[in-house]
Amino acid sequence: MTSYKLVWFVPREALDETRDAVFVAGGGRIGRYERCSWYTAGTGTFLAGEGADPAVGQVGHEERVNELRVETVVPAERLDGVIAALREAHPYEEVAFDVYPLAEVEP
Repeated sequence: MTSYKLVWFVPREALDETRDAVFVAGGGRIGRYERCSWYTAGTGTFLAGEGADPAVGQVGHEERVNELRVETVVPAERLDGVIAALREAHPYEEVAFDVYPLAEVEP
């Protein structure tokens, strides 16, 4: 079964909401385990341009925001729905996320 690693960046106060949305949509399952994820703290930076509506900061000013990098696995057939759920639950106007294909390895 083809799977992907989904990575997203989120302020701490929205961690549980985004994780819950991703898990309900079918992400985070490894074998008989559910709600599997990993996260760590870091600093995100951005400069909102004209016409943007940033959830944090102001247009025209570079911002530095304490964020979490969250990782989980998603089966290929659930990927589109999981990304849609993440976007819906995330507080940012533009959600920063990465999707990596995972190699299948025999046990």
